[in-house]
Amino acid sequence: MSGRIFTGDELTEDRVVTCDVCVVGSGAGGGVLAHELVRRGLDVVMLEEGGYRTRRDFDLKEATAYPAMYQELANRATDDLAISILQGRTVGGGTTVNWCASFRTPPEILQRWRDVHGVKGLDEATLAPHWDWLEERLHIRDWPIERANRNNQLLWEGLGKLGYSRGTVKRNVKACAALGACGLGCPTDAKQSMLVTLIPDAVEQGMRLFANVSARKLELEGMRVTAVHADVLDPRTDRPSGRRLTVKAKVTAVCGGAINSPALLLRSGLTARGRVGKRLFLHPVVVSTGRFRERVEAFYGAPLTVYSREFIDRGPGKLGWLLEVPPIHPVLASVTMPGFGAAHQEMMEQLPYANALISITLDGVQPGDEGGTVALRGEREYSRVKVEYPLTDFHWEGFREALKVSARLQFAAGAEQVLSPHSSPVVMRSEQDVGLLDRAPYAPLLCRVASAHQMGGCAMGGSAKTSVVDSTLRYWDADNLFVVDGSVFPTALGVNPMETILGLAHWGSQHVAAAVGGRV
Repeated sequence: MSGRIFTGDELTEDRVVTCDVCVVGSGAGGGVLAHELVRRGLDVVMLEEGGYRTRRDFDLKEATAYPAMYQELANRATDDLAISILQGRTVGGGTTVNWCASFRTPPEILQRWRDVHGVKGLDEATLAPHWDWLEERLHIRDWPIERANRNNQLLWEGLGKLGYSRGTVKRNVKACAALGACGLGCPTDAKQSMLVTLIPDAVEQGMRLFANVSARKLELEGMRVTAVHADVLDPRTDRPSGRRLTVKAKVTAVCGGAINSPALLLRSGLTARGRVGKRLFLHPVVVSTGRFRERVEAFYGAPLTVYSREFIDRGPGKLGWLLEVPPIHPVLASVTMPGFGAAHQEMMEQLPYANALISITLDGVQPGDEGGTVALRGEREYSRVKVEYPLTDFHWEGFREALKVSARLQFAAGAEQVLSPHSSPVVMRSEQDVGLLDRAPYAPLLCRVASAHQMGGCAMGGSAKTSVVDSTLRYWDADNLFVVDGSVFPTALGVNPMETILGLAHWGSQHVAAAVGGRV
């Protein structure tokens, strides 16, 4: 049986469809889950709020990609605007627009989930065969340092000169031309995202995918979900077309990510005794910008291929971080790099000479670090999402120390100037100036913070009193409702989250299949 991809402009009247499993979301969680369920012979319907875009639509332009394929036109942010949030919104979700970094879950994180949060049955040995399969199917391979672009090589060299640990990053690419456009959609289909791998496989085997369809509410009778009610969106305007799609499934799997999944549950009146939306983790990031005499051209080449976890564990009560570099495209640089007016213009004119280091902080693993929350503005079906993430002295201390390390690394690699991410940036011209960072202001909106990794909000755990889903990813209070995405993480990871979500979904598909009576 062959399935089909429908887009919003094809849905010209209200429709009701039935199936075995309704998968809400098409990213790393939904893509893998749907593929595995279809492979077991189940009838799957997938809903995706974003549009269906392919390599023919990917023109390498930020002006096209961000409005079309990111949440809230790439303007999603916390309620106080202190943290900007990059999050995918297109068929394939974040796997279509991320930077390809692939890490297995650190073992100490899985141990913490077991020992502190009561998660059962998840360890390295259990997940290993699932990761093995995914790494083979998605062509996840090491990207050798010889192929790194200059932006990554500078991090590699700085880490080596200061004697810090360093490694190269695995990427899910095949015949990659290293165009540097991973975040804008891959125009050659080299990136082995859900868009070009498991979703086409699932459609070929019978899955029906509805793009431009926004799931608004789950209908429940007792402890069972009986329907998913969704708005059809006009692909040209991204606004509701007035048509509705209703999916009646035996089992529903919510896979919308760490902000949209809790929001859908809350709109449906599902709070899990107040736990839905709690423990949201963002891997808050600060950026240190270095200027070099040589051309770095960080807008070309594989964007993220070197990392260091030297500072991931700074001991009790301290915020640790992962070191990586981002691509430096003009629009992304203009909103993440510091300064205003003429100074900012000068920095942008020097963009080919810029190197950026990102410190991705590991939140949720220190006592008292509960992260942020996802809530709704009001209680109606069309309430907007409200994301709050309080930044405390605990975070600012970590950001300050991370920026000091980054500046030293950039000077060690040959930078002639380093700028902090403050609205009035600290300008450092040698390592002797790094101490100036101690006197800089650390507060919301005075020091720029960003997030490209969203986790938690529907935390998995060993008790209904402290978590939203159990250790099989089933919502505690509904027999046929599962959550399969990064929102189930009880903590952040300290590495890029894609492969953890892929592995969890592959492993968790057995539980979803069992709930509908499919082959396990």
